[in-house]
This record gives sequence, structure tokens and C-alpha cells, in this order.
Amino acid sequence: MSAVDLHFPHAGPASEMARSAGALLRSHYERGVATEYKGEADLVTIADRESEAFLVDRLRAQWPDYGIVGEEGTRSQMDCEYRWYIDPLDGTTNFAHGFPAFCVSMGLEHRPAGTPADADGELVAGVIYDPLRDQLFVAEKGRGAYLNGKPIHVSSAETLAESLIATGFPSRKRHANPNAHFYQEITLRSHGVRRAGSAALDLAYTACGRLDGYWEFNLNAWDTSAGVLLVREAGGTVTYVDGSPFHLASAEVLATNGKIHAPLVDLFQDMFAGRNLEPIPSAREFAVLRTGQASSAER
Repeated sequence: MSAVDLHFPHAGPASEMARSAGALLRSHYERGVATEYKGEADLVTIADRESEAFLVDRLRAQWPDYGIVGEEGTRSQMDCEYRWYIDPLDGTTNFAHGFPAFCVSMGLEHRPAGTPADADGELVAGVIYDPLRDQLFVAEKGRGAYLNGKPIHVSSAETLAESLIATGFPSRKRHANPNAHFYQEITLRSHGVRRAGSAALDLAYTACGRLDGYWEFNLNAWDTSAGVLLVREAGGTVTYVDGSPFHLASAEVLATNGKIHAPLVDLFQDMFAGRNLEPIPSAREFAVLRTGQASSAER
């Protein structure tokens, strides 16, 4: 029995499941996979479905009285006291294009008797596994967060200006999402903004200090449940982008090392109100500027 099993009664067994599902994904990735579309620019592969089927079978065998919510459609025993949220392949678009940033994500919610149907339970376990790097992120409530068995902590960045931030963009209805404007403003005020294409990995990287913060809209509980617990157990802060309490049903998340949380919330308030913003040059304005720079270089 591993140290993870000894300390984490839920995340320990789940981590072995995630490793096995990750091996399945890695096998598909190495030989290439067929893809199809669930909607506009929203991919699904045979690997997503096989990974979810594997995880559902293993979870039902390990915890037959637990509910399961999976990205690819699993809805099982939703009224149970414990409920697993699983993303069998977070980063499907990356995976389908051969871009090496994807993972398996598993988060566990505890819903004691009397929890209102529209209220969150408590996130008590989380596992995120990156099969290409063989990196296993594990957390259980009150027991800390770990990467491959070693404790992890959020970064010590003190200011937004010295921080590396991450975000993501929806695969559908991108024209209706204003995140490009937020990307612009936060890029100007930070050390940089990254977009890797996996919400779970972005949260895991925030937990271990590779990123100082992360925000995104249009998410689901299977995207965030494991990563949110990792960030919290690593000493970070998670809310909505306006600073109000995070909920699993939320479509948005702001996760940071805690030290830059208030400045980011303030910045979002300014952006929502249209205050103190730097305008993005139009394509026509940039064309004029570009032509002028080229002419100057020739002189």
C-alpha cells in the first residue's frame, strides 16, 4: 500500500484509477484517434468515452453507494451522500490535435443529509493526473495537496505585476464570450497570461505554484471540482471573479495564491464597469501603425 493510500482513503484509490485511465489515454494519443463534434468546435473522441466508461466501472466497484457525474453523459445515483465529478479527458481539443496538455480529473463532493438540493456539499477529495508527464496531483480536505507524493503550495508572488496568470476560452459560442477583453487587460497588468486548454491542469498548476492565478468562464463541475480543492489545500483562494463564494454550479472561477486575489477582483470590477481600461487597437488602426513602423525602418 502506498503512502497516498494510507493518508487519503478516497483520493488514494481514485489516484490509481486515474493512472489507469491516463494510461488508456496515452495509448490512444500515441497512435492517434478519430474525432467527432458534439457541437460547434466541441470535440469528443473515442478516448473520452473509453476513459469515462473505465472510471465509472471502477468507481461503482469501489464505492457502489456513491453518485457519479461524468462529462460524457454519466448521471448515476445523484441523490447519494457522496458524488464523484469526473472529466475523463480534460483538454480534448489538445488531445485530438496532438498538443501535449490534457489530463484525467476526479473530484468528490460530500453532501450530508439535509443538504438543500440547490446548495453545494463539501469538496473532500481531488485527483488530477497528467499521463504524458506522469504527474499525479492529489488532495483531501484538511490533509494538504501533493504532487507525486510531495507537498505542494501556492506561489509567493506578492503583486499582479510579477504574476503569471492563466485563462481559457469556450469551445462553443466564442463570439458571445468577452474573455478576450479581460485577457487584454490582465496581460497588460501581469507578467503574462497563458492559455493551455485544460482547466483542471491550470488549477493544478496554480496549486503547485507554476501559475500565480487562473480565471475562466463557461465551466462545469467536472472541470473544477478536483482543482478547486487542490488550490484550497495548497493555501490558495477560490471565488467567483467578483470575489463572491465559489459554487460547483458556477460557470466561472477565479483561483489565486491569495496574495493577488484582491487586486484581480478589483481589476474585474473595473473591467465590468468599463473603468481604467486600455483600448485594443482595431485591425485598421494596427495596419496604419504597422505601415508607419515599416516606413520608419526603411529610412
